[in-house]
Amino acid sequence: MPKIPVISSKQAVKVFTRLGFSVVSQKGSHIKMKNKKGQIVIIPNHKQIKKGTLKKGILNPLNISVEDFIKLL
Repeated sequence: MPKIPVISSKQAVKVFTRLGFSVVSQKGSHIKMKNKKGQIVIIPNHKQIKKGTLKKGILNPLNISVEDFIKLL
């Protein structure tokens, strides 16, 4: 299993846009994205997203592997 990269919110938004998500709204420091299936992802708008937040809070609920995410970076 590859190491989880430290990325910014801008990089995360680009990856999720490639996966078919689009920005729905932003409230405070959180960006809300949604795809056509109705899946929603909340991305913290920070310079660096913590590794645990990326893996456990964003990727795992959407069943996206770390390998697939790294390929899209």
